[in-house]
Amino acid sequence: MDKLIFHIDVNSAFLSWEAVYRLHIRGEKTDLREIPSAVGGDVKKRHGIILAKSTPAKRYGVRTGDTISDALKLCPNLVMVPPHYDLYETCSEAFIEILREFSPCVEQYSVDEAFCDMTGTVGLYGSAVVAATLMKDRIYNELGFTVNVGISTNKILAKMASDFKKPNLVHTLFPEEIEKKMWVLPVEELFFVGSATKRKLHDLGIHTIGDLASTDLEILRAHFKKHGELIYSFANGIDMSVVAEEAPPNKGYGNSTTIAFDVDDGSTAKMVLLSLAERVGARLRADSVMANVVAVSIVDMYFRHESHQMQLFSPSNITNEIHKISCKLFDEIWDGTPLRNLGVHTSKIVRGDADKQLNLFDMNRHEKLTKLDSAVDMIRERYGDDSIIRAVFLDGPIYHMSGGISPDKRKPSYK
Repeated sequence: MDKLIFHIDVNSAFLSWEAVYRLHIRGEKTDLREIPSAVGGDVKKRHGIILAKSTPAKRYGVRTGDTISDALKLCPNLVMVPPHYDLYETCSEAFIEILREFSPCVEQYSVDEAFCDMTGTVGLYGSAVVAATLMKDRIYNELGFTVNVGISTNKILAKMASDFKKPNLVHTLFPEEIEKKMWVLPVEELFFVGSATKRKLHDLGIHTIGDLASTDLEILRAHFKKHGELIYSFANGIDMSVVAEEAPPNKGYGNSTTIAFDVDDGSTAKMVLLSLAERVGARLRADSVMANVVAVSIVDMYFRHESHQMQLFSPSNITNEIHKISCKLFDEIWDGTPLRNLGVHTSKIVRGDADKQLNLFDMNRHEKLTKLDSAVDMIRERYGDDSIIRAVFLDGPIYHMSGGISPDKRKPSYK
């Protein structure tokens, strides 16, 4: 039996979810989806980019990822609303629950995307298209927002199909339809072909997905190595991955933050690194894992990026240890130019029960720090992140657990 895979993609997710909440819960009259509007960050805090935009805004040339200032130049009457991530998580959970009623195997790919393995279920609905139509209509009728559904025999083709004409539509892209529906598309519309890859492909005379599919694989290997093999397979509709209900283990844990002011002194930068280490360490411990590598990234006021990493003596998830290494790495790469963004990242993850090499003169300190972190985690889990804060952050400009979703973005504060 051939596989039957659906890819479900929420149309303009963040903006749609804001629109539905404001219409049906708050009783507002204006539908954000019908006017030039966008969900974006806070310009004052320098998180000023477009996260989602309406179809009318798209007609003005507004794109996801644009700065708010650039978007307003294109569309001066653009209505901006702030993001509210707790709302988005609720909407995401609701639409995933509906998908689970249609499919025995659902893989949540992101907050607004999912794959469903529908193999063997067609007899329940009559056809794959009928099943997908029922699915998208039920999401709209019960939750108020629209989705696109792509149908095929594997994940890559289903995902490509869901990106065809939007919104609120069902598309198929079976292997026999690849030449007519996919090979005619610009090469940059293929999954995993970003702007840098697009430029290199264009330099090679490859402009459509069909061009890529017919290119000698050895040429792609020579220019792109393993990535060339991947995009060649995708262009030919080949994807051996399966729909997996359980997400694979994280290969790395990290957080970064854009600071509301230029950081021009080392002590302030190291406070930011401590706030990031708090978040990263807590995530590692929550998943009972440790990291063998710690890395620091910086972006200065001229948007120049720099990063540096270090292998640890033994794996760790202790906040103080992560911070100590982060500060050492920071001192090695910072040239004194004011900074706007810092990040702490970890990799080479191992399970928490892996053997840890202890320093003979550090055994008691390690045990005390482990118990301290465990106690802090327990308090925060019960009473919230802000229930216990290091004194150095009191009355200061830096939030004590930077990175991820800040509290002001998680809780809606509508005016």
